[in-house]
This record gives sequence, structure tokens and C-alpha cells, in this order.
Amino acid sequence: MEVSSELADAIVRYVHSPEYRPCKPKQIMQALELPEDQYREVRRTVKWLVLQGQLDYASNHLVIPPGESHATKRRQSSPLVRGIFRLAQAGFGFIRQEGTGEQAAPLEDVFVPEPYVADAFDGDFVEARLVTNRSRSRGGMEGHIERVIKRATRQFSGTFRKSGQDNLVLLDGTHLKHPISVGDTRGLPLKNEDKVVVEVVQFPERDGSGGQGVIMEVLGSSKNPAVDTMAVMRQYGLPEEFSEEVMAAAREQADKFDESIPADRRDLTDLLTLTIDPYDARDFDDAISLQEIENDHWRLSVHIADVSHFIPEGSILDQDAKQRATSVYLPDRVVPMIPEIISNHLASLQPERVRYAKTVEIEFTGGGAVVATQVYNSAIRSDCRLTYEQVDQFLETPDVMRQKLGDAICDQLQRMHTLAMKLRARRMEQGSLEMDLPEIKIDLDSNGKVRGAHLVVNTESHQVIEEFMLAANQGVATWFDDMKFDFLRRIHPAPERRKLRQLAQFLKDIGIPGDDLENRHAVRRVLKSVKNTPLDYAVNYAVLKATNKAIYGPHREGHYALAMDHYCHFTSPIRRYPDLTIHRMVQKLTEGNKNPSDPMPVLIRLGHHCSDQEKNAEAAERELIRIKLLHHMNKNVGQTFEAVVTRVHPDGLYARGIKMPAEGYISIDKLPSDNYRFERKGHRLEGFREGNQFRLGDRIVVKIDKVDMQARELFYGLVGREAGKAPKHQLKNRAKPKTAAGKRYDKARVKKKLKQNQKRKR
Repeated sequence: MEVSSELADAIVRYVHSPEYRPCKPKQIMQALELPEDQYREVRRTVKWLVLQGQLDYASNHLVIPPGESHATKRRQSSPLVRGIFRLAQAGFGFIRQEGTGEQAAPLEDVFVPEPYVADAFDGDFVEARLVTNRSRSRGGMEGHIERVIKRATRQFSGTFRKSGQDNLVLLDGTHLKHPISVGDTRGLPLKNEDKVVVEVVQFPERDGSGGQGVIMEVLGSSKNPAVDTMAVMRQYGLPEEFSEEVMAAAREQADKFDESIPADRRDLTDLLTLTIDPYDARDFDDAISLQEIENDHWRLSVHIADVSHFIPEGSILDQDAKQRATSVYLPDRVVPMIPEIISNHLASLQPERVRYAKTVEIEFTGGGAVVATQVYNSAIRSDCRLTYEQVDQFLETPDVMRQKLGDAICDQLQRMHTLAMKLRARRMEQGSLEMDLPEIKIDLDSNGKVRGAHLVVNTESHQVIEEFMLAANQGVATWFDDMKFDFLRRIHPAPERRKLRQLAQFLKDIGIPGDDLENRHAVRRVLKSVKNTPLDYAVNYAVLKATNKAIYGPHREGHYALAMDHYCHFTSPIRRYPDLTIHRMVQKLTEGNKNPSDPMPVLIRLGHHCSDQEKNAEAAERELIRIKLLHHMNKNVGQTFEAVVTRVHPDGLYARGIKMPAEGYISIDKLPSDNYRFERKGHRLEGFREGNQFRLGDRIVVKIDKVDMQARELFYGLVGREAGKAPKHQLKNRAKPKTAAGKRYDKARVKKKLKQNQKRKR
């Protein structure tokens, strides 16, 4: 077997390098930055090196240095760690270490490479051995999972399939690509593709083999919209109903409430107060009052429903709310954190009803600078419930809406808009980032079936309420920090330099200046430069990927995206447990308790729990939205519409519909026939024929080719290009495609060559 000595040396050096992690020949090829057409040569060379004893194969054909088994013995003397395993979509994961219960700082997460995840599932409590004498490019500790101590869950939703005599179920929401066996179905009324709930009795190996389970519940046909919702709820472990004990406690609170105003609450029922919410809002937990006072100052009062009054700390209501930690807003239903008797009645700031609140009163200068902040118990009476749509109508046609709403309310709205825009301008000047990734809203008919979808637009009415909620959250956190209390903050750490370098390279590739991204003002300028352009979504998505996820925790790290040193969540105790903890601290202070903080270890654990539950809820919401959209698209296969290219890969494109915001994949073989080359600079696929260039941000026309409901994937075909120009800053970077020999393709030169050949033939 003849091999290239140069290639063999490069492979051996890479496999023996400190940063190497066991991988397959294809990943070795990519790491060495070799072209795709050298894959066979790389694979052949690896095989030859194994035969020569210079390399070895581990399980699943992973390439390892020879004698790696000896390294395994050395690792057995390395320390063990335990903790909760979190699986990333890419296959690797992290272990959140288990602390001693007395530590004031969280322990560092342990990175687990994909080959060493073993049979662990997301959320499992695992034991791993730390790997010594190895450094990772991302820094930090690395571990290999040795065993699963406790499973996060044994019940999963899945899809039933009959294969000959075998009864199988493909589990939803897991890394498994193969179904598990469920044995005898006990005469259950089952059809292929029915949704079921399975209890796993033997977890499969990493490759998916050996899994066994028992069907516990038949949900029904996957074509039924209600079954989709139930399957996602089971998949993400969302509770369906409140227990009878919890409901009884909620009814007891309702029986005790009589709308009287206790002496320890400020009576604000005569203060003009408005609520502004979506037209289909399911809870009303915030209201606004605003006055112009002496010295051209403003007095803003943000009233938040006093949920803590109805949820006694340590009660069964509190225990249940803490376990849920968040409400979950699915397209066709809400899974509330607390019973509707409280969330939609006692703590709902309904018009013309006396309701208890925690009020944050902030005095601003005429320019929007904070002068003073107070937080206290209050009783309010909302004068009017408005929707965002009504407020937007007022801002567009104030005279028309003044006739409908009256002078007092319209004057209040005008004041609110004026102050909110001042606060927004100040926040942006301080470096706050406005990442524009609009929420997808599913439109359902009366039967729960999807009739369409749209993006929720962040209009000025939304911005008014957003600014006031941010001011209240910041005001309460600043108040606590000034008194040096520990509390559950909303933390958004600054991004890692490595991620910022990757973001800068991405921006450079598509022709956008992105130097000095460690300065958040530079990031803000980038986002502003692409606003309302075809690149808007792609760049916002890239910036979001470069930043860390906001979490809950007691450590003072600030909020990067908002450019705030002091920040917590206070304004939604109906749907977020962290907000409820802040309300309880306010209550303890009003009662004279000089140390309202919980111990740091308690806050750390609670922050982890609330962050995990929030992540789980968001994943469930996204998953069900995607499923609903796919069902809708499946009924419209063949339909054409305009889309924008959101991602470009060597093997194809991703595009998202403009009116129907569903992202789908266009394989390279669905593009016009040509030899395409992926150009990283500009993020484009370049063909030889004129017009066969597809770039990030291009407007195109697509048709729905296929919907794979099991894989939950949408596939588009290309119909044509939208008439119009490419993004201005990409045109200057456009390069002519290269030939296989690496030369630039020159159309005039090729025509000349063809004519010369024709003359010779004559």
C-alpha cells in the first residue's frame, strides 16, 4: 500500500498532539484543513498507519495513539467528580459539579467530549474521571463519564413503529438515532406512527443498541394537534395538572381575600394606572403610573402583582411553584407556575378591581437619569386595560384614539412614550445591545390546527413597557446591592474572547467591519448596520451564539447585553419563581428584617434549578412551535414563497420564509446544475455558470419539497431568485468562481478558447 509520507507524518503529529481528542478520519481531514476530495486518501493512510503500529483504533473506529490503553490505566488514578450532566446538541456535554453545600462560589463545569459521554442522557446525575496531563483549546477541566448514578427520568415520549415481529419506539428529544424495543404491547390499540409514552427499563448503549422499554400510555395519532402538545409535555416533563392539595390551598387564599386595603399598604387606588399587554395575554401582572413633577422631573410607578401575599413561603403552594420554577407558554395552552385561581384572579391586575402590588417608584430627571428609588407594598386599581395594538394606534393617529380613550388616558400614554424613548436612548448610548430575533407566533384555528404563523414585531408600544420593566428590575437590584444583600440576580456574563474572535471572522467573511468586538459599542454598531437588511437575522443569530446564555445566580457579574451592573428579575412573579424570591425579600425588609437574604449555597442551588427549568421550558416551546409549523408545511407541499438565505454550508443552504417564518434546508443538488465551491469569504456557494452564486442574505424563491416529521426537518427546493440587488456590502466582496485547478473562471477567456478550438477543428 503506497501512501504519501508527508500526509502520514501530518496525521501522526496531529494524533499525538496535546489538543487531540479521539475522532474519525473525516474529522482528522477537517482538522488538517484538507479538501473533501482527499478523504479517501486520509482514510487509507490512517489504515496503513494502524497496520504499521503507529496508530490504533478505539471503539466506533475512533483513531487513537498506540498504547492508549496504558494511558487509560494512568487515568484510573485521576480524581472522580460527580454532578448533573448537560448534553449539547453537538453531542458533547458538561458536568455541573456537585458541591459540598458550604461553598460560596460555584464549582467549575467539567467538559465531556462526545466519545466519552457513554450512555448518559441530559439531566442524569453522573460520575466522571478527570483527565490529567491534557489541555483543551477552550480551557478548563475535561472528564470522561464512568457511570450514571441516577437517571433524570425514565419516561420518554416517542413514536411507535412495527418492524416485522418487532415492536419499536423511537424516543423524542434524545441523541438516539435508533429505536428501542418495547416487547409485548399487551393488546394496546396501536398503529404505526402513533405517539406513546415509554418507561425505559434498560438504557441503550451510546450507539443506540440494547435499549428496552415498556409502553405506559398511548397518546394517539401523531396527526392529531392535541397529541403533539401532549407528546412535547411528556418529552420535557411538564406537569399537566395541579394536585388537589395545591388547588385546595389556592381556594383557601381566594376565600380569605376581600379587596380591603390593610394599613401597611399605600393606597394608590386614586392614581391613574394603566395595564398594556398583548391582546391574547394570559396574565396581567404589571401596571404603570406616570406623573410629571417639579423641576421637570418624572415619577414613574411600576406596580407588580404581589404574588408573595398569596404564596406563603414554605407552603405547599410555594413548594409546587418552586419545583415548576416557570410558566410554559405553548402555542395552544399554558402550563402555569401557580394555579389560575391566583394567577388569573387574585394576582391579576384587572380593571376597576382593588389589587395588591409591590410598587417600584423611580424619580427621573427630565433627561431620564435616576434620582431616587423606593420599593413598597401598595394597593392599586387599574383604570384601563390596553393592548399593544391600541397603543400603537394612538401613537400613529392620536386624534382618532383620543375620542375613544379620553384625554386623561391619552395624556398618560403620551407621557409614557416620551419618557420611555429617553430611557431607551440612554440605554443604547451606554452600550446596551438590541439583538433582533423576533419570536414566532403560531396562528391556530378553533380546532387547534395551524392556519399560519407570523413574527412578533417589537413595536414602540412594546418598547415603552420594556423600558419601564427594565428600569424596575434595575432599580430593585441597585437597591439591594447598595445594602450589600445576596439575592438571585439575572446574570449575563461577557462573551469569551474565543467566541468574539470567531464572530469577528464571520463578520469579516461577509464583508462587515467587526474589529475590537470586546467593546460592546462595536458589537452594537454591527447590529445597527444590518438592521432591516437581508443579513439582519443571520448576523443577530451569530452575535447571539457568540454570547453566553443569561442565567440566575447570586454572584455579581452584571448583565452584558443590557450593559447593567445591577439587574434582577422582579416584574413577573406570576410566571417566574426568581421574581417571587425578590418579592419575598422586599416583604421581609418592609417587616423590619435586617437580613432578608438566603445563604449563598441555597441561592446557588436555586439559581441552577431555575435556570434549568427556564431552559427546559424554552426548549419545549421551540419544539412544539417547530412541530406545528411542520404539520402546516406538510399540508402545503409544493407551495412556493419568498425566503432569505440564513446559513450557507458546503453541501447546501438554509433559508427562512419571509411571510411564513419557517427555516428549511436546500441541498446543493437542488440548486441549478453546476459544480459548486464553498467560499468561506462571503459565506457563499459559487458555481461556474453565470448567476449561480448563492450568498448569505440573498432573497430567493423556494417551494416546499418534503417534510420529515420524525426527524423534524423541512426541505425546500429552489424555484428562482428574487429580482433585486444583493446586499451592498457583499457585492464588493464578490469573487469569480475558481476552476478545479484553482484558477479564476474568466468567461471571456473561455469563449476565446472555444473559438480557437473550433478553428482548429475546421
